[in-house]
Amino acid sequence: MTDNTNHHDAASGADEPRERVIGTPSAADGAATATGDPHRRHEGPYPAEETHTRSEETQRKGERIAALWFLIAFLAGVGFFVSYFSFPPNADGDPSVADPGIAQLANVLLGGTLTLSLFAIGAGMTVWARQVLPHYEVSSPYDELPSSKEEKGSFSEFFMRGANESGFTKRPLMRRTLLLAMAPLGLAPIVLLRDTGPLPKDTLKSTTWEDGLHMVVEGTDRRITAADLDEVGSMVTALPESHDPEHGLSMNEQAKTVILLIKMDPQDFGPDMTQQQLDWTHDGIVAYSKICTHVGCPAALYERTTHRILCPCHQSTFDAANGAEVVFGPAHRPLPQLPVRVDDEGYLVAAGDFSAPVGPTFWDAGVED
Repeated sequence: MTDNTNHHDAASGADEPRERVIGTPSAADGAATATGDPHRRHEGPYPAEETHTRSEETQRKGERIAALWFLIAFLAGVGFFVSYFSFPPNADGDPSVADPGIAQLANVLLGGTLTLSLFAIGAGMTVWARQVLPHYEVSSPYDELPSSKEEKGSFSEFFMRGANESGFTKRPLMRRTLLLAMAPLGLAPIVLLRDTGPLPKDTLKSTTWEDGLHMVVEGTDRRITAADLDEVGSMVTALPESHDPEHGLSMNEQAKTVILLIKMDPQDFGPDMTQQQLDWTHDGIVAYSKICTHVGCPAALYERTTHRILCPCHQSTFDAANGAEVVFGPAHRPLPQLPVRVDDEGYLVAAGDFSAPVGPTFWDAGVED
């Protein structure tokens, strides 16, 4: 198969004008040579000849355009910070009271200003490369991998010559605006760390469970009595009774306080149960956090014959008869136990808070067992 394009070029002659690629210098901007200009050669470790020369006027024009783009990038970066602090992600740190309209506007402003800043820096760098930087054809012949002493000694001179020809050192307008444009983007990741949320401090070590707080069946407001778990092997998912009946518990409170109430034969408790853990039970009723200590999935399955609590996400298995110790799977920490007792009316109530922080193991960082 023949190349029709090559035949057309040969027939048309060398004097016929060719289509110029967008972004490359025009004939008015400088002369393109095939063999290079001997006085525009690098004397570094690799032969390099300039293929496009540009007039000083063209380079100054490119410097001004690139500086304009960098200035736009800086202003867009400042706009990003203004948008970020003017439209906080939520009110008082509670996402449930955030205004959807304001959140949408904030997303548009944040995304738009960041996009414009990055685009402007890219556009400025493109103009810099197209209109200011010299273009060289570099040949690198195959030779021995270790560099000679002459090549090593000439590298620093070669590097500095390239830096000078790039315009970075001798064109302060372009250099300063580039550094100015990069400043907001460099500070943005530090500021955005605020969105990781406030430090947990001691909030992970405690929940709303407290001595005397009634237990209710999950999804209802019905209090639980010891008689509700009269049969050995019974299991109920429970939550603390809300102090605000009108609004109930928040989703965050529910996630931290949900428990499994399990009825066991007191003789089935294993040797690993400490006396304190046994004191936290009532007539064989034991309460454990339902949140798996691996990644926080609900450990909702219970096998009454083996007393095993299973998390279906990654098969972490806990022994309810031995303080919910891990017997299988990726979890490394037992399910926290909630002390329970019965009030004067026969209702199950908490006798305090959990024995350890609830949830994945990383929540327990720095906390002694």
